[in-house]
Amino acid sequence: MTTVRASGALAEPLEPVGRGWTAALSLANGAIWVGWFGPLQILLASQAKDFAPGSGMSKETVLAWVTGAGAVVSLLANPLFGALSDRTTARAGRRTPWIVAGSAGGSLALLLLARAGGMWSMALGWCLVQLTLNAAFAAVTAAVPDRVPRLQRGAVGGWLGAAQILGVVGGTGLATVSGGTGAGYAACAVCTAAGVLPYVLRQEDPRLAVEDRPQWSWRGFLAGFWLSPRRHPDLGWAWLTRFLINLSNALVLLYLLYYLRDRLHRPDPGQGVLILTAVNSLTLVATVVAGGVWSDRAGRRKPFVVWSGVLMAVATAALAGWQTWPGAIVAAAVLGVGFGVFTSVDFALMTDVLPKALDRGKDLGVINVANALPQVAAPALAAPIVTYLGGYRVLYLVAAVIGLAGAVLVGRIRGVE
Repeated sequence: MTTVRASGALAEPLEPVGRGWTAALSLANGAIWVGWFGPLQILLASQAKDFAPGSGMSKETVLAWVTGAGAVVSLLANPLFGALSDRTTARAGRRTPWIVAGSAGGSLALLLLARAGGMWSMALGWCLVQLTLNAAFAAVTAAVPDRVPRLQRGAVGGWLGAAQILGVVGGTGLATVSGGTGAGYAACAVCTAAGVLPYVLRQEDPRLAVEDRPQWSWRGFLAGFWLSPRRHPDLGWAWLTRFLINLSNALVLLYLLYYLRDRLHRPDPGQGVLILTAVNSLTLVATVVAGGVWSDRAGRRKPFVVWSGVLMAVATAALAGWQTWPGAIVAAAVLGVGFGVFTSVDFALMTDVLPKALDRGKDLGVINVANALPQVAAPALAAPIVTYLGGYRVLYLVAAVIGLAGAVLVGRIRGVE
C-alpha cells in the first residue's frame, strides 16, 4: 500500500506513481464507464424503442429527451462533487469517499433504471445514474493531478483512456449478451461496484488537513463555471476544443444503433454496435498509451491533439460518404486511432493548464462539463437533422466540421508547447 503524508495533499507531485496505483485507478475508471455506456450504447435505446408507442413520440425523440435530461444533471454533478471532494477532510482522503459513494449509488441507480415502466421513470433512473457516477468520476479524475507528476501524466492518461474504452466495450458487451434489458443493467451494476474495490481498498489517498480546507459558498461555486478568457485563456480554449471534439464524437455515437438498423439495414443492429465498438476499441487501445508516452517524451501536447482531431474528422466524414457496412468498420477503426491519441494527450494538456491545486477537483469538474454538455447538445442537433434536414449523411458531415473546428482551435492555447 502506498503511503502519502497529509501535508502533501495540496503539493505539486514530484515522485512518479507506480504501476499498481495506475492499474487500480484505471480499473476504477473503466468500471464507471461500464455503468455509463452499457445503457448509452444498447439498453437506453432498447427501452426507448419499447416506450415510444405509449409516449406519442418517435424512439429517436424519446432517447434524445432521456439522454439530454441525464446530461443536464451531469453538467452540475461533476463540478459539484469535484468541489466537494476538494473540501473533504476524511481519514480516507479527499477522493476515495466519493469514489465509494458514487460507484455504490450508481450501481443501485442502474438496478432502479432496469425497473423503469415508461419514459418518465426511465428519465429519472438515468438522471440518478448520471448524478452518482459523476461523483465517482470527478474524484477519479482529480486523483491524477493530486498524485502524478506533469511529465508522467500523458502515460497515466493513456492508461485511463485505455480503461475507459475497455469500459465502453465491456458495458456494450454486457448489455448485448446478458439476455435482456434487466439482466444487462444488473451486469453493469455489479461490474461498476466491483471495479473500484482494488483502488479504494489498497491505495491510500492524500488526506487534506482541516486548516487547509477552502471555505464553501454556492456563489463561489457557481462563479467557478465561468472560465474567464482574460484570467485563464488557456483553460478556456482547452475547454472549448474538448467540447467540440466530444460533441462530434457524441453525434456519431448517439444514433449508431438506429443508423445500422434503418440506414444500413443490418439484421442484428445490436451485434453490429458491438462489432464496431470492438474494432474502435482495438485501434484506440493500440494508440492511447503510446500517444500519451510519446507526448511525455516529446514534452509537447498540442501537435498530438491537433492531428488526432483532424484524423477523427476525416473518419466521421467517411461515414457520410461511404454508407456501407465495410465503410462503417473502416471509419470505426480510424476513429479509434484518432480518439486514442486525443484521449490521453488532451487529458494531460488539461491537467497542465489547471490554475491551482486547491481547486483541482472543481476545475477538472468544470472541464469535464465539456464531456457532458455534448450529450445535451448532440440530441438537440441530431434529432432534427436526422428527421427533417437530410438524415444521417448530413448528420455525419456536420459532426466532421465540428470536430475539425475543435482541432484547429487547439492552436489558441499558448501556455503549453
